[in-house]
Amino acid sequence: MPRSLMFAAAALAASAIAAPALAQDPLRVDIDQTARIQLRAPAGSVIVGNPQIADVTVVDANTLFVTGKGYGVTQIVAVDSIGRTVFQSQIVVSAGDSGQVRVWRGGQVTEMACGTTCSPSLRSDGTP
Repeated sequence: MPRSLMFAAAALAASAIAAPALAQDPLRVDIDQTARIQLRAPAGSVIVGNPQIADVTVVDANTLFVTGKGYGVTQIVAVDSIGRTVFQSQIVVSAGDSGQVRVWRGGQVTEMACGTTCSPSLRSDGTP
């Protein structure tokens, strides 16, 4: 193997080891639902771009749960104890399409939670 090719292969391998595991696709979470994130390395800190859209519960250094709090898009970043990124992803919180109905009366909307019957649902912010 030519020396320049060995050097390039070694540099590529080193950069792959040092590169953080960044999520490529956005993480989609329904409103008032959770998604589990298993980190590849322990997190020292977790940062949420907009906590009104998503919230993070840290179970342990390698496990996070993201809860959809409000409709929209934000970002979550987890860094290790020396500031290297171990996780980064855009979070998209939407209404989802199971078990929910929106009833409009003029300009007033009521969100309904539906199983065998429907009833007004209380959102996490306390509004029906």
